[in-house]
Amino acid sequence: MEEEEEGIKHFIGFDFSTQQIKAVVINESLELTAEANVHFDSMLPEYRTHGGVNISGSTVTAPTIMWVKALDMLLDKLRVEGVDFSSIGAISGAGQQHGSVYWRTGGEDMLANLQPTRFMHDQLGSAFSILDSPIWMDSSTAKQCAQLEEGLGGAETLTALTGSRAYHRFTANQIKKISSEKKEAYANTERISLVSSFAASLFVGRVVGIDWSDGSGMNLLNITNKTWVPQILNTVGENLQQKLGDPIATDTVVGTVSTYMQDRYGFSPDCLVGAFTGDNCSSLAGLGMKEGDIGYSLGTSDTVFAWLSEPNPQLTGHIFTNPVDTSAYMAMLCYKNGSLTRERIRGTSAEGSWEKFNNLLDSTPRGNFGNLGFYFDHPEIVPADLQGDFRFNKSDEAVAKFWSEEVEIRALVEGQVLAKRLHAQTMGFRISEKTRVLVTGGASVNKSLLQVISDVFNCKVFTLTGANSAASGGAYRALHLYKGGTTNITYTEVITNLDKDLNLSAEPNRDAESTYGPLLERYRILEQTIIQQFSN
Repeated sequence: MEEEEEGIKHFIGFDFSTQQIKAVVINESLELTAEANVHFDSMLPEYRTHGGVNISGSTVTAPTIMWVKALDMLLDKLRVEGVDFSSIGAISGAGQQHGSVYWRTGGEDMLANLQPTRFMHDQLGSAFSILDSPIWMDSSTAKQCAQLEEGLGGAETLTALTGSRAYHRFTANQIKKISSEKKEAYANTERISLVSSFAASLFVGRVVGIDWSDGSGMNLLNITNKTWVPQILNTVGENLQQKLGDPIATDTVVGTVSTYMQDRYGFSPDCLVGAFTGDNCSSLAGLGMKEGDIGYSLGTSDTVFAWLSEPNPQLTGHIFTNPVDTSAYMAMLCYKNGSLTRERIRGTSAEGSWEKFNNLLDSTPRGNFGNLGFYFDHPEIVPADLQGDFRFNKSDEAVAKFWSEEVEIRALVEGQVLAKRLHAQTMGFRISEKTRVLVTGGASVNKSLLQVISDVFNCKVFTLTGANSAASGGAYRALHLYKGGTTNITYTEVITNLDKDLNLSAEPNRDAESTYGPLLERYRILEQTIIQQFSN
């Protein structure tokens, strides 16, 4: 980072994601001035995570204290990068959605009384009643999901209230499992945070509230009136409302940085801390999305999201409160089988080489001679619980394998993108030739994947220059709050010049719609066939 001019303010966005914690620093012109990351597996090997998590059957967790130590390391890395923390006007950020943190009785006092001569992780090791946080990859709560839907009178009622039917990874079901199976630990829990509100709490020095947007992914928040649903609170855990605290608007300034942050790192006592939100919600902010755009994240999980003016809850997908406009909503579809599934097929069909993978993909015609594939390494979310590989030829006959590596690769990629268009339209996404598809995530640099997305959606595809969209969304939201927030200026006005950083990365071919329109209908029918066979 170059020497900062005196008086120039900067803004930090953090992203506590599955495999690493990241930070980006921007100036008031939205220009990236510094960035850093701490990768859990390679840089914190003592926690023995794989992909940032620990897996035991269907239970998937991450050590809570690992995230604290990663933040200690990240702040030191930023300082080495030349970041002058006294120039930071505001910070905000994101956390992997649905994950939960359990502060034990007395834990908040520990947080409030940190000594600046010592690392946070050295002082917060005994601050948690549950040492390993359940995260979004967990699928061990089938019983709790069934109880929740039954208690509300059915999946449709729960969906209408909270924006989603009961999902294994959603926080209400994870809390219910802990309150039922770890009664002593639950009773000794003073406060419960999401990963996002936990991260914000580390900067403020006290436990802060859960924001509306990330809170929409809990099966607990009424997405219409933005309050906890009393009937659900009562069935999930005793005194749960007190443990959660009141939900807060996503554009809330939750405080200023703690004296610990001031004394240890040199933050200004006036440095604002904005509410952190979910990583997918923050990506909407980071991409500068507007109503009519579609966001498409290519990551460990693939997600598709869009800005909606009115909620349209469906049993497939999710509706969240919009992170940058509290009067609007965000629709999202999440798929467990994203990059890791692409990496598996790259290994079996392209000798582990992305170059060969892309060459084989590009050498196969659009439509793949009519061959279609469904690939689910893990029990999928949309459609629920499907697992395994399913291949069909042009006559819709099931086949054990395709005749070539290139057909296998295109079947995987086209199938993944067709699924997203199909379910996006079911959720009420309006897709036209004017729609912009804004792609983010690690694989957004892959031009061959972007071309398939453009063709299947029959839309132009744009990517964002520079840093991670979830962390960038935190930085942009921090700048918005610094400028007075919604009462003074709209978020859209703050990020007006962000469009110059969008790169047109792919345009649909002329035959895109005539090729993929019929394939989309075939995909829908075959998916229903698999669901029926799988459920029998």
